[in-house]
Formats: sequence, structure tokens, C-alpha cells
Amino acid sequence: MTGSGSGSEWLARYSSSLMGVFGTPQRVLVRGAGCLVWDADGKEYLDLLGGIAVNALGHANPFVTSVISSQLATLGHVSNFFTSPTQIALAEKLLALTEAPAGSKVFFTNSGTEANEAAFKLARRNTGGSGAKRTKIIALEGAFHGRTMGALALTAKEAYREPFEPLPAGVVHIPFGDVEALKDAVDETVAAVFLEPIQGEAGVRPLPPGYLRAARELTARVGALLILDEVQTGIGRTGKWLASEDAGIMPDAVTLAKGLGGGFPIGALITYGPETSSLLAAGQHGTTFGGNPVATAAALATLHAIESQHVLANAAAVGGHLRAGLSRLPGVTEVRGEGLLIGFDLDADVAPAVVQAGLDAGFIVNSPGPRTIRLAPPLVLTTAQADTFLAAFPAILQAAKDAQ
Repeated sequence: MTGSGSGSEWLARYSSSLMGVFGTPQRVLVRGAGCLVWDADGKEYLDLLGGIAVNALGHANPFVTSVISSQLATLGHVSNFFTSPTQIALAEKLLALTEAPAGSKVFFTNSGTEANEAAFKLARRNTGGSGAKRTKIIALEGAFHGRTMGALALTAKEAYREPFEPLPAGVVHIPFGDVEALKDAVDETVAAVFLEPIQGEAGVRPLPPGYLRAARELTARVGALLILDEVQTGIGRTGKWLASEDAGIMPDAVTLAKGLGGGFPIGALITYGPETSSLLAAGQHGTTFGGNPVATAAALATLHAIESQHVLANAAAVGGHLRAGLSRLPGVTEVRGEGLLIGFDLDADVAPAVVQAGLDAGFIVNSPGPRTIRLAPPLVLTTAQADTFLAAFPAILQAAKDAQ
């Protein structure tokens, strides 16, 4: 159906047929297995980005693949006029995994930005019990919540925002991790506070200890919602189901996506308790494809595999090993993250060149900043595979510096 060709031939066809919003693709990938992928020219790579934290179980996981194939052969799409057993079972599973109280609900989407759009609308419906409309929403400097218009209003990066202004009004960005700034910002005019427990696109920046608890106390005091964006950090990425678990709090809502479908597109908004769950009434939001039988079957299979194959423990152990190894390498000045969401800084502004040198050496990594590298590999990455990257990185860094 696609034909064949070399990487350069495919890229020429790409440039003549697809919008240039992503720039020129780095490679044309044609096949994957576990943590490895191959390009159109037959070169092998260790995938340390996992489709940006999406391929939780690696590529072509046989169990997830078989479940998707079986479901698609049975029932593929039903629209939101109907439901399916897989949709209901997945909602129940997510409520159980997140320890949501009675009266909590799930709304399924196709992506993380759509989950955050739903959460944005949820916030618009919150009056704090007073009945008076609230439109002010607090987000953080460095935040990334997506690129559709509501999610883009929550996203902080000016280069993403400016071409599409005016954006939905009312969002105020405050300094990252500053509890005093949060105290000053949260009052009875605030509908919601949106937080990522770890800012991925900003270079893997964890919120400081105590920040989430302070945010929960402040929002509860004034009737504002606390909404946690766990699109990148959820579903085992940090070695836990949710990165926010250790904070010991219950948010009003959580958004999920990326790793949830093991590579198949799906997102979710989880609302905690009956009061928050009733804010969006029938007809106030919707989606044609969200929660379709194939996507929800893929997510159920992914969650089952994570549980049955001890993937959370592997993510924690291999992530700890990888961070410790990186911290000992010359040229690495700081290592951050948890589980297999890792950011590390370099001693020079060569991160984009490191990405290219990494590809040449057979490793896929990402540079969210001029001297920052992000790793978000499949959660099934082995210690041996991590060690191949640690051994290769000094030469990769030197090649990047030589290329500057």
C-alpha cells in the first residue's frame, strides 16, 4: 500500500505532501520491536524517547497487538450514542488505579491536549459553590498543556502562543515552584489551578516537595479546582501510576494520555467525587472517537501488562540506574526526574547537536532546551540497554561539541 524507498526518497515525498509544522523528520522509521526501531535504510536505534513517553511497553508488544486486532475484528467504532464493555471496564479500572472516591467519573478523549480541553471546560463550570461565574485559571511558567486553543492558553511558551492570540482569556501564569506566588494568586476569583507534577517540555522539572500539598490546601480553601496534568507523567512513567501519588493529596481532576494506550491514541479526564463530576452536564462536551472500543481495549491491555509484568518496578529500578550513571558522566551538570522520565543538563549549549550525534550512534533522544536532553524510553527498558547509552554518551557529547 505504501511502496518502498530509501529514507531520502521518503523525506522528499514527505516535504511535498505534508504540512511543515514539525519541520523535517529526523528519520523515516519503518519497524519496531521492544525498545528498538529501524529506519527505511535498515539502521537500528535504541529508542530512548518512546514516541515522547507514549510507547510504555515498547514497540509491537505482542499482547497489546493481539488485543487490538481481536477487538477491531469484533467491533471498531460505535459513536457516543452507544457504549461498549471495553469503555466501561477501562473507566472502572482507571478509577480503581487512581483510588478515586465514590461518585468519581471518567471522560475519554483521543489525546492529552483534548483531555486538557475537557478539563479547561470543567474549570469554566466551577463557581466555588457561590453561583458566581469564575473565569480566572492559574498555570505555571514553563507549563505545557497542549496546542489546541484552550490547552494553548494554559501553555506558557510565548513562541507557541503568540501566532494564535487572542487565546481564551483568564489564564495567569505564575513563577514555577514558588509557594508564595501561589498564595498570592489563589483567591475566590480563581476557578482552577492547573499543574504538571513534573514539567516535561520545560526540561523535566519536578515541582518542589510540598508544593502540591500547598496547592491542594489553597484551592480547597477558596473553592477552586486543583487539576493535575499527568498526560506525560502518568501510567507508570515515574514508577507509579501517578507521579502525584507521593504528595498524599486528592486532586479534583487528573488528565491522562500518552502511555495509556501503549501506542494507540487515547486520553482521559478523571474527575474526583460527585460534586466535580457533575460540573459538565449532558450535551456540554463530547467527542466522536473518544472511548472507542479499540482504543479502550488497547488501554486495558496496556494496564494489564504493566501490572502483570512488574513494569512499575522496572521503571523505578532502571530509571534510578540510568540517572545515577548519567550523574557520573563528564559534561553532565545536573540530572532530574523520576522513574523513566529523565532530564539532564550539559555543560554547553549543544543539546540539538547531541540529538543528531545520538542518531548517528544509534540512539533516539530529545532536546527540550539548548543544553537539556530528555529521556522517556519504554518502561520495559533493560539495565543492559541503559548501559549501552551510558557507555556511548561521552563520545556522542564530544561529537556534538566538535560539530558546533
